Amino acid sequence: MGTTAKKQRIDKILGNLGYGTRSELKRAVKQGRIQVDGQTIKDSGLQVDPYHSEIEFDGQRVEYREFIYIMLNKPQGVISATEDRRDRTVIDLLDDESRVFEPFPVGRLDKDTEGLLLLTNDGQLAHELLSPRKHVPKIYIADVLGDVNEQDVARFKEGVTLDDGYLTMPAALEITGSSQTPDGTVSQIRLTISEGKFHQVKRMFEAVGKKVIYLKRISMGALELDPGLPLGHYRELTAIELELLGRSEEPTV
Repeated sequence: MGTTAKKQRIDKILGNLGYGTRSELKRAVKQGRIQVDGQTIKDSGLQVDPYHSEIEFDGQRVEYREFIYIMLNKPQGVISATEDRRDRTVIDLLDDESRVFEPFPVGRLDKDTEGLLLLTNDGQLAHELLSPRKHVPKIYIADVLGDVNEQDVARFKEGVTLDDGYLTMPAALEITGSSQTPDGTVSQIRLTISEGKFHQVKRMFEAVGKKVIYLKRISMGALELDPGLPLGHYRELTAIELELLGRSEEPTV
């Protein structure tokens, strides 16, 4: 499969990658700091195919890409939004080099929920992952106050009715352990759901008389949280992970 021949202005290409504003890049061109295919350019509006031309800025090769795909292990206390007047957002956790792409969270995790969150500026991918018609599976692990039992497993398999009357789609509940605490029995569970209603996991357990006290998402579709990624840290997706999401590092026809 080949790449598309998509030409763009050189100042737009470099601006989107964080190399400066249009006026700063115009000045850089005048100073002879930008080369395309080995030639110093004289026009900041020059049309260039960023995937096939070799671009250099101050003698350094420019690695072009249109999209960014970030895996974040979201910590508690941070909200899944691009900006907020009161609370710290997941975007605040990123460095300037990542923020220049203007990524946004794909879906949301509650403020007190940890785990896998995908950040990207690829709107089409976000739509594919979030579309209710796609039924993308999401897996969570949780600590639940109460004795989660086989009756709960059966109810989740049929779908449970939430507080607003909504009947959830069938969900796969697995009991992985339990412990005794001063507050009572705490059950460890693994839950796979294929929709994303507001506070859904917490509300599903409330529907069977139990309370989620710790919640972490460990997968979304084919993407799994890197177990070696510490809370609050992030990294870009690998080529293999991009392929799992149906993406590659270059556009294809």
